[in-house]
Amino acid sequence: MMLIIGSSGKLGRQLEKAFPEALAPKHEELDVKDRGEVESYIKKFRPHTIIHAAALTNVRQCEIDKKSTWDTNVVGTENLVGACASVVPNCYFVYMSTACVFYGDRGDYIETDIPNPKNFYSFTKLLGEFIVKKLSNHLIIRTNFVERGEWPYEKAFIDRFGTYLFADDLTLAIKEVIGKKLAGVVHVAGDKKFSMFELAKLTTPNVKPMTMKEADLPLTQDMTLRSIRIKPYKLTI
Repeated sequence: MMLIIGSSGKLGRQLEKAFPEALAPKHEELDVKDRGEVESYIKKFRPHTIIHAAALTNVRQCEIDKKSTWDTNVVGTENLVGACASVVPNCYFVYMSTACVFYGDRGDYIETDIPNPKNFYSFTKLLGEFIVKKLSNHLIIRTNFVERGEWPYEKAFIDRFGTYLFADDLTLAIKEVIGKKLAGVVHVAGDKKFSMFELAKLTTPNVKPMTMKEADLPLTQDMTLRSIRIKPYKLTI
């Protein structure tokens, strides 16, 4: 049995479509912050694979509400890993991390580069990586993606870059790397560097440009990733 954590999110919804046979509880059915609830759920279903894609990701909100961010991104991951270790220690645990574990001053980061998070969100995701490494059968996927569709904001950054994938493209890539039973850390990246503005214009031609200075947030500027383990994936338009 596969278990998808975070099925209500942008990526989680795509994962649920890609793995229709998987358990995909909503937040009301499974709160990762509740250790007892997590242990009971894992004991009941004993999954052989878990994709952990639940997290608070809004950088501004994470800076404002550090307690909620910590409880979801760090404690939630601890609860899942702890339950797996005690109940299904051989479970294949796939943790969705982020390109933002790197500082973003140069980009083109590979799996062996040293992380250096720039904001609280990134810090909690890096801590999650260390927690997941306690399990012998784990895969940490670093990536950056957006949901396919209308850009959700009026503006997009002309000076913030990534090797983006759309969530549905990323899901197909995840399915492939899981099928290969890869372990350790892997960067799942697009094959082209885009600014967020260039990316937004693919789906929303009337989006307006802005610079990072306007946001006044500790954002990672260059989130571009490269993998020394797998090929890059194509962002489909």
